[in-house]
Amino acid sequence: MRKSEVLAAESVACLNKALCHLKDIWEEIGIPEDQRLQRTNVVKNHIKGLLDMMITEEESLRTRLLSSIEACRKQLDTLCLELQLPPFEEERGVTMLQQEKEIRTQVEMLVKERTQRMQQLKALTERDQGLSDTLCSDPYALDPNAVPSLEQLDGFRQHIVSQTTEKERRHAEFVGIKRQIILCMDDLDQLPETSFEKDIICEDQEAFCLSKDNIASLKLLLGQLEERKAENQAVCEAHREKIQELWDRLQVPQEERELFSEHMVVSKKKNLDALEAEGRRLMELKQLNMQNVTEAIRSEIAVLWEKCFFSSDQQQAFVPYYSNDFTEQLLGLHEAEILRLKQHYEEHKELFEGVQRWEESWRLFLELEKKATDPSRFTNRGGNLLKEEKQKAELHKSLPKLEKKLKAQIDVWEQEQAREFLVNGQKFLQFVEEQWELHRIEKENEKLERQLKKSKQIEVDMLYGTAVRTPTKRRFLGTTTPSKARKVPSVRTPGRSKPPLAGLQERNKENMGQVTGVGVPLQSGGFKTLASPQRNFSINSVASTYSEFATCLINTVIESVQSSETSPRPLTPRASQTY
Repeated sequence: MRKSEVLAAESVACLNKALCHLKDIWEEIGIPEDQRLQRTNVVKNHIKGLLDMMITEEESLRTRLLSSIEACRKQLDTLCLELQLPPFEEERGVTMLQQEKEIRTQVEMLVKERTQRMQQLKALTERDQGLSDTLCSDPYALDPNAVPSLEQLDGFRQHIVSQTTEKERRHAEFVGIKRQIILCMDDLDQLPETSFEKDIICEDQEAFCLSKDNIASLKLLLGQLEERKAENQAVCEAHREKIQELWDRLQVPQEERELFSEHMVVSKKKNLDALEAEGRRLMELKQLNMQNVTEAIRSEIAVLWEKCFFSSDQQQAFVPYYSNDFTEQLLGLHEAEILRLKQHYEEHKELFEGVQRWEESWRLFLELEKKATDPSRFTNRGGNLLKEEKQKAELHKSLPKLEKKLKAQIDVWEQEQAREFLVNGQKFLQFVEEQWELHRIEKENEKLERQLKKSKQIEVDMLYGTAVRTPTKRRFLGTTTPSKARKVPSVRTPGRSKPPLAGLQERNKENMGQVTGVGVPLQSGGFKTLASPQRNFSINSVASTYSEFATCLINTVIESVQSSETSPRPLTPRASQTY
């Protein structure tokens, strides 16, 4: 049993007890029945009125609860619709008070959520409005009076972040472009003229509208200023080159040039005016010094001829170079020629530099080859011999690579120009082949000279009895051997010996003619070489004296040398190389 039911039963018991007590009092007093009935009716009416009043109040409470529940339900449905939330599902089997409390609590929570969203929307809208004004863009498309959803708020925040980043980027771009515009205007000595230029230079950076059109206009203005600045720089540079040429040709003192040095670096408007004035002054001086200027240009032309490897025919083709009639027309021809030569050199600069590198490498290679035949290089104690040999080997490897590269460049150039590439009036690759061939022939001649020299030395040694010298063995570094006394045999020197007698030589002619493969004496004093099927013979059977033996041996050596000279030699791989 509920406590309320127990209390109700106790209330009934109390009422019955009170009525019994009243009855006892009334009997003791002796109140008549009609009065008892009247008083009992008063008690009943009083209790009934009290209970009716209480029932009325409780029924009013129930009515209010039902009204509150209904109002909260309507408000809850509206909030769910505004906040784009699913409908609220009430819990079943609960009392009216619990139902009202649950719905009312949910309503309060949703009202708070709606208030927060509207506050966030207001703050984001204010920031978006400021960014839109700065960037001159449209505001974010979101109704400021409607409650936004969470997804809409997230999208709005991302839009604000994107707009903020774009603003910072455009502001940085604007500041950089503005700085460049100010520098360009300063270089051009130009002041802001249009309202747009004044807005850029004079107004506050934060007040400038960073719209796409304004940024594009900024870039366009900067491009125009840079173009004008570049034109000024190009004009100034042309004036500087012309002034430098005229200085060199007119031999202007260095002190006078240094006074003008500021204008040779900076390219502002005042510098351009100064350069133009200096150019006019030098042109006037040039008119007064026509011969000196022409000769100075001729010196430059000669340098370019050398750089471009012009042949004498190509140089002589420019007839004004050799004229002594120094007029304005002659000077103009020289200036046009030097411009043509400079353009020709710049167009083929890579080829000319490659040819120059080849000539320098070839010259160094020949010098190292020449040093290789110098006996004094073996007395070197500084390691130069090893360095030279290593350098020569590197050149021997690098020269063919360079020639191959030049050949490819020349082939491309000849295909583009539809003419031959000449150096000093000759095809460069043909010149390279000739140099290698001349080098090979020179090496062969040096070898033959050494052989002839050796044969002549043997002839002298044999005729005059000088001992044949043999090279001594070189000791290895770091080895020590005990010194020994050498026995030096006595030799006959040419100064101490006498030539064979004429009669004895005459008697030897017969024996010399009998030797197979040995020269026969001629009327002119020379020898005629005879073919010999074999050289195995006994010298003792032919020569009975030392003179006869020496003559036979000398003629044998001469025949061997002559046969080696007349025999054909194969071309070296370098000489047979094709390009």
